[in-house]
Amino acid sequence: MTAQPAAQRRTHYRTCNLCEAMCGLEIELEGEEILAIRGDPADPLSQGHICPKAVALQDVYADPDRLKHPVRRTPAGWEQISWEEAFDEVARQLKGIRERHGPDAVAVYQGNPSVHNVGTLLTAPGFFKALGTRSRYSATSVDQLPHHFAAWQMFGHPFLLPIPDLDRTQHWLILGANPLASNGSIMTSPNVRKRLKAIQARGGKVVVLDPRRTETAEAADAHHFIRPGSDVLFLLAFVNVLFAEGHVRLERLSDFTEGLEALREATLAFTPERAAGATGLEAAALRQIVREFAESPSAVCYGRIGLSTQAFGGLCQWLVNAVNVLTGNLDRAGGAMFTSPAVEMVRSKGFEEIFGRWKTRVRGLPEFDGELPVAALAEEILTPGEGQIRALVTSCGNPVLSTPNSRQLEQALGGLEFMVAVDLYVNETTRHAHLILPPATGLETAHYDLVFHTFAVHNTAKYSEPLFPKAEGAKYDWEIFEELRNRMTLPEGAELPAPRDPAEKLEQGLRSGQYGLSLEQLRANPHGLDLGPLQPRLPQRLLTPNHQINLAPERMLKDLPRAESLLGQAPSQLQLIGRRHLRSNNSWMHNSPRLVRGPDRCTLIIHPRDAEARGIADGSTVQVRSRVGCVEVRAEVSDRIMPGVVSLPHGYGHTREGTRLEVARQHAGASINDLTDELELDPLTGNAALSGVAVTVQPVA
Repeated sequence: MTAQPAAQRRTHYRTCNLCEAMCGLEIELEGEEILAIRGDPADPLSQGHICPKAVALQDVYADPDRLKHPVRRTPAGWEQISWEEAFDEVARQLKGIRERHGPDAVAVYQGNPSVHNVGTLLTAPGFFKALGTRSRYSATSVDQLPHHFAAWQMFGHPFLLPIPDLDRTQHWLILGANPLASNGSIMTSPNVRKRLKAIQARGGKVVVLDPRRTETAEAADAHHFIRPGSDVLFLLAFVNVLFAEGHVRLERLSDFTEGLEALREATLAFTPERAAGATGLEAAALRQIVREFAESPSAVCYGRIGLSTQAFGGLCQWLVNAVNVLTGNLDRAGGAMFTSPAVEMVRSKGFEEIFGRWKTRVRGLPEFDGELPVAALAEEILTPGEGQIRALVTSCGNPVLSTPNSRQLEQALGGLEFMVAVDLYVNETTRHAHLILPPATGLETAHYDLVFHTFAVHNTAKYSEPLFPKAEGAKYDWEIFEELRNRMTLPEGAELPAPRDPAEKLEQGLRSGQYGLSLEQLRANPHGLDLGPLQPRLPQRLLTPNHQINLAPERMLKDLPRAESLLGQAPSQLQLIGRRHLRSNNSWMHNSPRLVRGPDRCTLIIHPRDAEARGIADGSTVQVRSRVGCVEVRAEVSDRIMPGVVSLPHGYGHTREGTRLEVARQHAGASINDLTDELELDPLTGNAALSGVAVTVQPVA
């Protein structure tokens, strides 16, 4: 018998694409077996750091629940069909509904993972354009829309987002964010703990405001509790003190900034004393926070999801930017800076009006940058009449667990004429689909982080080759979207061209970028290229009509009376907020055996005072009720939460029948979005107000 050759050991380098951090991985293999996944010390951004999520790449690749072929839902269950049959049926159904009811009767929902995949990013828009629909929704309006709205109004483009220059700042003020759990969000920053400690080591300071004493707050120099939804008053009072105490110093920004006096006048009424009652933060503490920030040699204010997912998200992100401008900390080392990515995402030649060009039928909610608020999706499906949504295409999303009032959305999905999902799993959302088209997964695909290089705290570029070939009969996401686009645009019976590899578009983007790179160069540098620290880019980067920073956008000023109505108010009910864990980013990560190990993380954190008043013991089961729904969950009594506030994590609720997520079902938890309210929005931007939902909590007998 001939001896078989020994399997060859090799090392593969790639970027982890499971969250925004872009950690470099060093994957050791023997043949086709993964022996180890470690951090790549030669990666110029992550420098050897990884978090526990990195090992989940292996779990997803090997997951027995992962779909590898198209499936059709039948009365007898899911049946495997051919790609040709699946593509033909999708095109036939979507064309038919479009012809009978118009293009807007077909809706699109893009989930968070869509931006973590270069193939989807570069090819899905072509398919969606071919549909001709204005009924477009995404996770943006439950996550980050206020950031883009403020950037558009102040700097002229929704992707002109200033990023904290963490590696050079002396003072970091963090509002409604927990970067030690998120690895940075709209701030790609692997190993935040190391960067935070470096700020402290060079004599700087880190200050956190949050209703919960988070992992980041524990590591910071100071933490202050603040009531959910009141951050806008804190920020308005912050600006008030900057003007009142003479801390405003625009320096070089004064040459291209307008609206200074208008902003001063607009914030006159918002003194720290008036804001104290609603925020729970004493006036003296607020003034001290302002003074320390303003007197630091460099400082940066950073606000994330806790600010965005509330009723004043747009105002909050505007004011975060304004604080950085007023103190001279925009576009300078150690402040908030604009990145210089190898592939430029901001290609507009000037300012464009991208708000309110069309609206939803039922509530008249405005579009922003081509998308409608996802909080309106269910009612647009359920409400009869002209323009009613009758078909839905989802891409890498699970809105049943990630958008408000998910029970209503479940009801809506059940009544669709047709639904198709591009997804790896039969999950809480895709179980309603008529067809699921599963793409090849992370380790089988090439990768370049188009979006997150644009959000990174240091300029780098990195291209990852596939580790494994895709399974036999599988298709890449870009092949799926290209096939669907061709079938929607070409005459029936026409010869369909082969799908175009998006590497061609990526090559064009690299060559036309400011560094003039090529894929060949990136392939020759598998650890990635260091393109240097963030650099000043203003005023050349500005795209406002007059090429000035607009400190006082008219839309923001008109919304201030709504914020003023908060002054002196205190909530009468418990307020519900979410939270994130390092091992959990999206709901599908709960099907990774490695990531769900350990104690139950889906608990309701409640302050001892609130627990005692309701007869709730630590570890007991409680019922949490809001206007829209009710869940039962285990109570975790802790002083890490502010009195009057309770916290439930995001992404759980794996109790729905008909899913194929075996590991997740064993760690089902309760869905926070069975409690969040689709009627609660930021009226300025249309973003869902998921934070600060009024709830009652009582023990379960």
